[in-house]
Amino acid sequence: MKTALIVVDVQNDFCEGGSLPVAGGAQVAADVARLLHERAAGGEAAPAYDHVVATKDHHVDPGDHWAREPDFVDSWPVHCRVGTEGEAFHPNLDPQPFDAIFLKGEHQAAYSGFEGTHDGRPLAQWLRDHEITRVDICGIATDHCVRATALDAAGEGFETTVLLDLCAGVAPETTEAALAAMREAGVGLAGD
Repeated sequence: MKTALIVVDVQNDFCEGGSLPVAGGAQVAADVARLLHERAAGGEAAPAYDHVVATKDHHVDPGDHWAREPDFVDSWPVHCRVGTEGEAFHPNLDPQPFDAIFLKGEHQAAYSGFEGTHDGRPLAQWLRDHEITRVDICGIATDHCVRATALDAAGEGFETTVLLDLCAGVAPETTEAALAAMREAGVGLAGD
């Protein structure tokens, strides 16, 4: 059984100071970086991931996903525009030795990392090509892109666990709803 870590959208715009900040985002970036450095150093406590991949919002013109007066449900302020600092990984995380980075949402919302591609290959195909059967997921935001990525991972047949200590959610109510949806889909919640 091979395992991958999927690091979801730990980007400047989703951390403090960004256009769509999530409280605790910068800390998530630092904590994920620490985990990856321990893994690279071969630390005994570090998980033995076979591969580590990341996803990024990579918006060019996602249509109604961006709005001047966003409702913060289906529409949002401009964020992660291609070519801006907001799209970059947070400096607490960057640079990291990701095996692949999956870009999503050039012309659509694309909450799930499974909507992203790397060198033209979708995430699910890339994981299967690398004989991955189990995934751990962390990142930003628990109640949006982490949730969507976890639900799609489980739906694709991967044994899926969300590492809650390495996630940040937008709001308590939507985070609780996301946790309930993930539990119902059979997603494991570490740190719950």
